[in-house]
Amino acid sequence: MGSSPFPFTLLLVLVVVRFARGNTEVRALMALKSSLDPEGRVLGSWTSDGDPCGGGGEFEGVACNEHGKVANISLQGRGLAGTISPAVAELRCLSGLYLHYNALTGEIPKEIGNLSDLTDLYLNVNNLSGAIPAEIGKMASLQVLQLCYNQLTGSVPTQLSLLKKLTVLALQSNQLTGAIPATLGDLSQLMRLDLSFNQLFGSIPTKLAQIPLLAVLDLRNNTLSGSVPSGLRRLNKGFQYGNNTGLCGVGFDSLSVCPSDDTLKPNKPEPFGPGSSTLKPQQIPQSANFNVRCNDTARRCSNASSKSNAGTVIIGVVAVAVGGTICGLFAFSWYRRKKQKISSSVEVSDSRLSTDLQPKDLYRKNASPLINIEYSNGWDPLSDGRSGAGFSQEVSQSFRFNLEEVECATQYFSDVNLLGKSNFAATYKGILRDGSVVAVKSISKMSCKSEEANFLKGLKMLTLLRHENLVSLRGFCCSRGRGECLLVYDFMANGNLSQYLDVKDGANGRTLDWITRVSIIKGIARGIEYLHSSRPSKPPLVHQNISAEKVLIDHHFAPRLSGCGLHKLLADDVVFSTLKSSAAMGYLAPEYTSTGRFTEKSDVYAFGIIVFQILTGKRTVSHLRLSAEHGSLEELLDQNLKGNFSKPEAAKFAGIALLCTSESPSQRPTMEMVLQQLGSSC
Repeated sequence: MGSSPFPFTLLLVLVVVRFARGNTEVRALMALKSSLDPEGRVLGSWTSDGDPCGGGGEFEGVACNEHGKVANISLQGRGLAGTISPAVAELRCLSGLYLHYNALTGEIPKEIGNLSDLTDLYLNVNNLSGAIPAEIGKMASLQVLQLCYNQLTGSVPTQLSLLKKLTVLALQSNQLTGAIPATLGDLSQLMRLDLSFNQLFGSIPTKLAQIPLLAVLDLRNNTLSGSVPSGLRRLNKGFQYGNNTGLCGVGFDSLSVCPSDDTLKPNKPEPFGPGSSTLKPQQIPQSANFNVRCNDTARRCSNASSKSNAGTVIIGVVAVAVGGTICGLFAFSWYRRKKQKISSSVEVSDSRLSTDLQPKDLYRKNASPLINIEYSNGWDPLSDGRSGAGFSQEVSQSFRFNLEEVECATQYFSDVNLLGKSNFAATYKGILRDGSVVAVKSISKMSCKSEEANFLKGLKMLTLLRHENLVSLRGFCCSRGRGECLLVYDFMANGNLSQYLDVKDGANGRTLDWITRVSIIKGIARGIEYLHSSRPSKPPLVHQNISAEKVLIDHHFAPRLSGCGLHKLLADDVVFSTLKSSAAMGYLAPEYTSTGRFTEKSDVYAFGIIVFQILTGKRTVSHLRLSAEHGSLEELLDQNLKGNFSKPEAAKFAGIALLCTSESPSQRPTMEMVLQQLGSSC
């Protein structure tokens, strides 16, 4: 009669198992919270009865994959001042761990090596100490390893050469010692290797020059010596080697030609290189401060007195021989133990790397293209050569920034450099390595278009826009770790046009003279006409959100229209939300309320409003249109001009503004016609 209880029992077992696994991850997260944030100031949303994959705002900074497992922890720049708990290794499906720009201390737990699915490990810019765990060599999926700007000591583990998918290895600005392992040359996917500002000694391994994809090798500020491999010349400026006084080579700026090979070989072996298993004890790399050469010794010996006592010479020879034998045996014993230790570690690592696991795809309710197009090489978007959005190789290469460069430029997005903030973006001032000043707009991934193809088309559009009256896009960077798209623009030194409106009695020197106002009006017109025009280099484009805040003023007081094409990147609801302020200030064309569409004529309407603002010097212009219609220039023009303006020119500009703000779109001129009306000087 009754059905078998087996199916129900099986279901119950599955539920219990899944619940137990979930509890394991929660316990691991709570242990991680306790260590990272011991005072409980930052991770208050992490609770033992919460669900990290529930999507209800619990466990801030935690994201899960499609199977409901924790796959991403993004806690960069949160002011964490604790340590990293070994419990992190219990999060077996973790593919991204981003703890950079905090104040974490202590050692990197060796258990972290058990995270075989991890692709990105960012622990840089903390106060971590101790040695780099050799167990990291077991992380078969690792693509980006960022440990720079800490206080790590010891040598660079040779086990890192087991990370066959590694594309970025950044260990700069630590206290690392020892030689550069030649086995790093086995990392065939490596594109960037930064070991600068450490205390490394010995020679530069020849194998590093043979890494096929290597583009950047930074070895500055170490104590390296010996001949620089000639193959590194192909990196051009990507190879940096300054402040290593012992280096020599041919074809490298600031390096002298090396002495003959015979004087180099005995004292400058290639550490852990080919044939290293047959190294004799006296060939183990010495400190870079050891500068005595055989020919120097021979020269000094040749000057020794021939009248030395024979007995003293014999005793000296015996003493040297005995001492040398003892030292040699000691060094050989040390070397054998070290070699056995390294070999056993490598064998253990090899036994655990039989399966090549791929990183799991992250799951978001609102999937963002920033997750999908995150640079596969750890630095740049579109690095895999996507062509679906029509990017040429030249365009994508010239516009790509790496995250480290942008973060350094803005002092890690310091509030001191914050220029402005909205509900979907923040803009920071930054200084690039070449000294140029930029503005970095940080857009949240949740504010971007969800379709990757559309997002990439938007990026392409931004790279095509080039005009003297537009703010130029210098480049972009999409960061999965930060969950943001970062747009790098030229910095405009004199703010935006709205800062020059509603100025009382020329306060703070903000009053614009008549010639400057005329120049700004014409410049804005040229910029909008360029957007609307169809050219071989770009399709026509409607700005959609022209306002005084979007007109930036450069150091020559020339106008630069900003925000051009930005709506091509943003989600529809974000674009709609930006219209509220635009409508409140009177920039929104009246037909939008009935059509819900932007056209070139809606841009023309906004331009007309801006002309009124420039003429009147006021932000609110709705009641002033009536004055223009009745031809009362004295009432219309900014009183701060004190009558210093051209009446015919002012009348012409007022007439153009009236036409541009006509109720009917058909009665408004095109921007090409506006330029003609403004005069040939445009």
